[in-house]
Amino acid sequence: MNTQQINVAFQTAMQTGECPLWHPREQALYWVDIPAFTVHRLHPASGAHRAWKLASEPATLAIAGQGGLIVAMRSGFAHLDTGSEELRLTEIVAAPYDQAITRFNDGHVDPAGRFWVGTIYEPRDKPAAEMFVLERGKLRTAWSGGMTNSNGTSFSPDQKTMYHADTAAHRVYRYDYDVATGTVANQRVLHQFSADKENNYGGRPDGAAVDSEGNYWVAMFEGARIVKLSPEGALLGEIRLPVRCPTMPAFGGPDLRTLYVTSAGARPAAELEQYPLSGKLLAIQMDVAGRAEPDYQA
Repeated sequence: MNTQQINVAFQTAMQTGECPLWHPREQALYWVDIPAFTVHRLHPASGAHRAWKLASEPATLAIAGQGGLIVAMRSGFAHLDTGSEELRLTEIVAAPYDQAITRFNDGHVDPAGRFWVGTIYEPRDKPAAEMFVLERGKLRTAWSGGMTNSNGTSFSPDQKTMYHADTAAHRVYRYDYDVATGTVANQRVLHQFSADKENNYGGRPDGAAVDSEGNYWVAMFEGARIVKLSPEGALLGEIRLPVRCPTMPAFGGPDLRTLYVTSAGARPAAELEQYPLSGKLLAIQMDVAGRAEPDYQA
């Protein structure tokens, strides 16, 4: 499955590029560089680029139904006015955790307009991460514990399944999902990846996207690849990448057939020598289309 053409969509390397998000109405791609405290926007057709430097690390983004973006930062959720020439960031809700050891991480908006965002517990000495849901300006806890680094959240096209990855456990789960109530149940393993770094190691699951056919595409951090899983968890294929640490894919472009992939660039010198494109935004032309991301409904 590595016949796709892979291009560099943006030449500047990120420290830790994350959360590519295609905005259909703007025909633009947004993403973040977490350690650089920066939100980026690229209009691929014109090459126009803009960046917003924040006071707290941004981890994930959502399209706001009222315009602009919702940004989940270490300090909490805020609305970013992307139409203003100045930085206009309006707090929605403060972070509900100890910011010295925890921050928000991966997230996605569900079909009803709720923003699901998990955390990363940075000491990594116990599974103390949590999953939160921002719903119409109010934050609630979906679950606590059972994971160290929340990632890979996505939803099936039929709105009946939520996917979620625990990066530290090298495991992707699936849940029964109730779109009416915004609740999940019946956790089971979708796919368990090898954690043996001496033998058969292909990276650990990071961010993910679901295509229009219901397949789950997950970035394998340290694995230099994107893996395609069926809704039942079967390994259907992979795309080998010119970066060792991809962080998240997102479908975009006018026909949603461009797979944008962010990656980590703050890596050891030997790795950067082997993978000189590390940290750059990649674009891959796909045979399958993705799906437009829902807006967050305030």
